Parts: sequence; C-alpha cells; structure tokens
Amino acid sequence: MTPEPAPAARPTPPKLNPVRVPVPEEPAAERTDDFREILHAYSREDAVLEAKRCIQCRRPWCVEACPITQDCREYIRLIADERFDDAARVTLRDDPLATTLCKVCYHYCEEACVITKKGVPIAIRHLKRAALDYGASDLAYVPSKPKGQRVAVVGAGPAGLMAAWDLGVRGYSVTVYEQEPRAGGLVRTIPAYRMTSDDLAADRSRFRNLDVTFVESTRVGATTTVSELLADGYQAVFLGLGTPTHRTLGIPGEGLPGVLPALEFLKREDAGDPLPVGRAIVVVGGGDVAMDSVRTALRRSGGGTVTLVYRRGREEMPADPEEVHGAEVEGIRFLLQRTPVRIVGGSHVEGLEIVATELGPPDAGGRRAPVPVPGSEATIPCDTVIVAVGQRADLRGFGSELGLALTTQGWPEGKGAGFATEVPGVFAAGGRSVVYAMGAAMEAVVAIDAYLAAKGGGAPTPRPDPFGGSGSFALPPGYTKPIRS
Repeated sequence: MTPEPAPAARPTPPKLNPVRVPVPEEPAAERTDDFREILHAYSREDAVLEAKRCIQCRRPWCVEACPITQDCREYIRLIADERFDDAARVTLRDDPLATTLCKVCYHYCEEACVITKKGVPIAIRHLKRAALDYGASDLAYVPSKPKGQRVAVVGAGPAGLMAAWDLGVRGYSVTVYEQEPRAGGLVRTIPAYRMTSDDLAADRSRFRNLDVTFVESTRVGATTTVSELLADGYQAVFLGLGTPTHRTLGIPGEGLPGVLPALEFLKREDAGDPLPVGRAIVVVGGGDVAMDSVRTALRRSGGGTVTLVYRRGREEMPADPEEVHGAEVEGIRFLLQRTPVRIVGGSHVEGLEIVATELGPPDAGGRRAPVPVPGSEATIPCDTVIVAVGQRADLRGFGSELGLALTTQGWPEGKGAGFATEVPGVFAAGGRSVVYAMGAAMEAVVAIDAYLAAKGGGAPTPRPDPFGGSGSFALPPGYTKPIRS
C-alpha cells in the first residue's frame, strides 16, 4: 500500500509587527474651513508594507467579524504580493458597496484582528481602499441566467442596494423603489470629508449590466402598497425601510426658528443646499449622526463654536470612537451627562437650558439610565440647536398584517426565518450601520431565493460569482462562526 504524501508545509508566517503604517491625515488645524477629505489613501508602497504585517491567521477572525463575510484576509494577502488587480476583484466579489465602505465602514474586522493583543490592528479598511485605488476596480457585475422572476426592493439605502445586487447577480429582475430623489438612504447624510457622492456613484456604476431598475421619488406605502406590488407580478418583496425620520426632544421651544433636525441638516448638505447655521451651535445627541452634525456644523459656522450635549458619559456614547476622536481634535466642546429641558428664545433660538445627570440603575436594554441632578440647571447661549437624538421608521402605508418588529434602534424587520414577514413572499431587514444593514439584506436574499426556488419546484443555490466565473459564494478556509459585536 502506497503511503499518502505528507501535506505541504505551511509557509512560515511573518514575525508579528505591532506598529501600523500611518494613514495620511489632514492636520486638524487646517481641515475645518471646508469639506476636504480628512483621511487619505495609502501610497502603493505603504499599502504593501501594511499588508505584510498581516500574519494570515488560520482562522480568519477578521472575516468572521464582518457582517457581509468580506474575505479581507485574502485581499490583504494579494496586496502583500503586489497583486492589486486580484485584490480589487476579491474585494468587489463580496462587497458591492466597496468604494463607500472603504471610507465609512466601522471596521469590525479590525476589532477582531489578533494583532490588537500586541499592538495596532491591520488597517483593513484602508487596505480595501488601496485594492480599489491601485487595482482594476472599474468592473461590471454580470447577471447569471435570467430566472424570469421579478422582485421589488423598497428602499435604496445600504440594505436595499445589497439586496438588489445579490438578487441581480442571481438572475432575478429587480425594481428598487426609493422615496428620495437619489438612492443611498442614510448614506446620503455622511459628510463629504468622510466620503463623497462620487464614491456611491462608483459603486452604483458596477450594477450597470444587472437587471436592476431604480424608481426614485416614489414612496411605497403612498403611491402603491406591498399588496399591490405582489398583485402586479412581483413574486417577492424586500423592505429595506431603515429609519429615515428623526426623533424629537419633546421639550418646550423645539418649534423655534433655529432648531434643526439633524437628518434634514445633513441631507441638505449632501444635496448642495445647506441649511444656514449661526456661530454658536449646540448639537444634542451622542450617536454617529450627532458626530457628523457637530463636525459639519463647525465647517458651516464661519469660525464659530460648536458644543455637543449628551445625557450619558463618554463610555456610553454609541458613536464610532474614531468619529468621536475626530470631533474632539477639531475643537468640538463636549458637555457630557447633561440633558436638555427647554429651548430658550423669542422669535429665534437664544439658548438651551440643560440639567446635569448622573447614571442610575440600568434600563430595560441594560444601559444605565440618566437621572437629573436637582439644582444643576444651566443655560448655554446659542443661536442654533441641532437635534440628533435618534431616528425611527416611517411605517405609514405598511399594514399590521406584515407583523413587522421594530428593533431597539428603530428599523423594522420580519420576525420569521430570513427576516420573513407574516405575508408570504415579503421580507424586511435593516441594521445599525451600513455594513450591518448589508449583512441583514444578504441573509434575507438567501431566504428570498429559497422561497422563490420552492415556488418553482427547485432548490436554492449559492450566490454565483458576480463576474460570471464558474465559482459561487463560499466561506474562506478556516471560517468557524460569525463574531458579532
């Protein structure tokens, strides 16, 4: 009996280097007069040096932490080998919004990087950008054989765009309905110093050969209903409704001129029609929209002052720490453990009355509830108040028959497996960040494909290679289970 050959020796991993190649950044003192890009791309040489820090773990912790299971370990390996075209292809194979995400993703992959135990994790997000900058990234997605089935996608935010892409490369005919004049959803609230409309346009351009049609300025729930879409010949409907409506403070004076909802403030900035602000601005909130608002307001203030008021402490802020740090170094004043009680003014905002808080027992969600401190009232003089205390879904026209569940952060989703609603063929999902929303949509599309395959008497199949190759989507070697933060 001939003995089996010994397995090939695994290459010796590089020695761990804990020091990250610095990411080029605009100086804080120079960047707040305009919306110039803050973080710049690695040079080709620096990208290779940073990629060579990766020790290519047998278990791809970085991939397991990614909500869309982007094979970042592989594109980093290819960059280290200076194979940028291949790195770009791997990046775009898994991620249809790669040009957007390489600027704004919260890089959960980096949190899982094992090098964090010894130093600074691999700059995975910035290497994704290098793959696209230096590799052939102007590619077009290729649909597989048409299935002859139509699917409606409601909402062209990150969840809706991911669903449209995934369904399109599977061969479905997709129509995306978006209530705003332009696709993007809450991505359209991200300021230009982080990413531009051109970045989203680059991602959209790769859809050009897919059977995906965008119908904008059309609100499903008003002009048509989900039941009418099903009656019109769509075999399935995906709802990526998101949270497009702002929450209010519910305090006296909120209707005064000079009080601005953060979402409208940021959307108008993105559309090139900015809302006017004064020179003494207060932003209320502690999330990502609040961080975008304070930094945008600073750039629009003409050298004024911007103060952030948040009812909890720094450790409890839900915003991305990178954005919080950016606001701090740009000179934003933070007033933590303060809550607003009244907006002061006559014909216009003149001040915000606040009270100090202390953190009491945890609330139902496990967070410590802020409790007002008697006698701690104070007034912040200001001429503009921007309210950034959260968003909620707009469910007008979406009936109770769907049985939608609202998450603690406000987006609606189906309660069934794969985010199925109680209406057969209708699915709904979203997420707390761009990439989490995309990951939820990816899971929903798997369920939609299984549902439609069963209707036709067939079996579901994995997502085909989006560039027309013979392969299909598969988890990388060593992958065990998702890591979700």
